[in-house]
Amino acid sequence: MKQLQVHKWIKWLRKCSLSCLGSFLGSVVFYTSLPLPSSWPLGFERIARWAPVIGCGLGAGLALFDLGLGVLGVPDLTRSLVLVVLWLKLTNGLHLDGAMDTADGLAVLTPNRRLEVMQDSHTGAFGVMVGGIILLLKMVALYDLSRGDFPILWGLVGAAGWGRWGQVCAIAFYPYLKPTGKGAFHKQYLRSPQDVLIGLFVLLSLGALQIYLNREKWLGVVISTIAGMGLALFTGWWFNRKLGGHTGDTYGAVVEWTEAGFLVFLTGIFSFKPCCTGFFRGVAVFTQMPSSLSNLLPNLF
Repeated sequence: MKQLQVHKWIKWLRKCSLSCLGSFLGSVVFYTSLPLPSSWPLGFERIARWAPVIGCGLGAGLALFDLGLGVLGVPDLTRSLVLVVLWLKLTNGLHLDGAMDTADGLAVLTPNRRLEVMQDSHTGAFGVMVGGIILLLKMVALYDLSRGDFPILWGLVGAAGWGRWGQVCAIAFYPYLKPTGKGAFHKQYLRSPQDVLIGLFVLLSLGALQIYLNREKWLGVVISTIAGMGLALFTGWWFNRKLGGHTGDTYGAVVEWTEAGFLVFLTGIFSFKPCCTGFFRGVAVFTQMPSSLSNLLPNLF
C-alpha cells in the first residue's frame, strides 16, 4: 500500500514538474524573441505567472550586455541607446505595441469607441508619440544611471521584473473586456493568488539579496522596492479606471509604463543624493551633528 502511494506521489510530482517546465518554456517563447528548439516541450497555460521571472532574466541579460559595451569603451549615451534597442528586439516590441494601441484608444473622447480603435492595426498619432516618449524616457534614465553609482544591473532587473509583475496583477485583479483576444487566455488560466505571489517572492528575494550584498545602501533598496511595487499596482489600476477593465494591449501598456516610471524614479533617487548630502551638512552646521553621521545618512541611498 505504501509503495502504491509513493508511486502516485512520484507520478504527480513528475506531472507537475513537466507542466511547470512546459509553461516556463512557453513563457520564454511568448514574451521574448529567444529561439528554443522545436523538440522542447512547450505549454501556454498559466505562462503569465513566469512573466516577472522572465523580466528579471531579461534585465540581467541587458545588464551583462551593457557591461560588455562598457569594457569596449562605448560612450554612455550610445550604450543607453543600444540597450533600449536591444530591449525592444528581445521582446519583439510586444508590450510597446500594446502601449501604443492603448494610447490611440484613450485618445478617443467617446468611451464606447475606445476598444474599437485599439483593435485597429494602424497606429495613430497618439500611439507614435507615446511609443517615442517611452523609449526616450528609458534611454535618458539609463544614461543618467550609468553615470551614477547605482548598479545598473538592479535597475534593469527591477524595471523589467516589476513591469511584468504589474501585468500579472492586472490580469488577476481586473476584468478582461473582450470575450476573445490575444490576452484572454492569460485571464482564463491564471490562478490567484499563487501566480501573483510567485513573481512577488522572486522580486522581494532579489531586493533582500541586494541589501545583503550592499548593506549600507539598504534604505535606497527598500524605497526602490516599494516604488516598483507601487508603480506596478498603480498603472494597472489607472488603465482599469479609464477603460473599466483590461485587454491584451493594456497589459503591454502596464509593462512599458512601469518600466519607464521605475527607471525615472531611480534617477530621482540618484539626483536626490547630492541634495540630501548638502541638506544634512547644513543641518550639521546648525545642530552640531557629528560629521560622520551627516555623511552617513545620504549614503543610505
